[in-house]
Amino acid sequence: MINIAVCGANGKMGQEVIKAVKNAEDMVLVARIDINDGEFATIKDAKDSVNIDILVDFTQPKSIYENALYCLNNGINIVIGTTGLSDNQLEELKELSNRTKTGCFVAPNFSTGAVLMMKFAQIAAKYFDNAEIIELHHNQKKDAPSGTAVKTAAMMAEVNSNFATGNCAETETIEGARGANSYNNIHIHSLRMPGFMASQEVIFGSNGQTLKIRHDSTDRECYMPGVMLAIRYVIEHKNFVYGLDNIL
Repeated sequence: MINIAVCGANGKMGQEVIKAVKNAEDMVLVARIDINDGEFATIKDAKDSVNIDILVDFTQPKSIYENALYCLNNGINIVIGTTGLSDNQLEELKELSNRTKTGCFVAPNFSTGAVLMMKFAQIAAKYFDNAEIIELHHNQKKDAPSGTAVKTAAMMAEVNSNFATGNCAETETIEGARGANSYNNIHIHSLRMPGFMASQEVIFGSNGQTLKIRHDSTDRECYMPGVMLAIRYVIEHKNFVYGLDNIL
């Protein structure tokens, strides 16, 4: 059996992970970690009391990096669903994971449909020199742009060097009107509003045509097959992985 601890256990995603772990025949939940009325308040508290094979983290951007450092330095494999890690932080976690031979699986999105959306966008990016991303989330999401949008832009940038080909010189009369200019001039626009859960649309354009690739998540249950897949991968391989697309 795989001993699972869930950090952010009282959050909406944490609660879904707990249900999925309890329904899995090869896993057992050994710790609910949450600063707000959790079984344990910290990862260290849990580690001192129970044996943890893998910690699944769905907490907050401000805490995830330190959580990951603690796990990797203490022999706890970690699956990270919290977004907001910088490129430099990801590189540091990769180096630490490889050095300690402790698994670290980071996924901006655990939905298989969202992963396919990102792959389709990467394929389309070879054939369009203009593209922008719109991501839409509920108004309790703390980081912007979303990790999914950042990962999508990075994947697109691998196959094309400039996504603002032919654009005129621009002046923003209101700062930020054109969104964030990310990898290779891919503009990312973040919308936060009640009524959304998680959606993303990648828009490609060329003379005479546009192409839109969109994915919508309507229930957090859609992420659980990907989380289970990541857990089972990490327990076997114990290396660093960024993105569910690498193991599908």
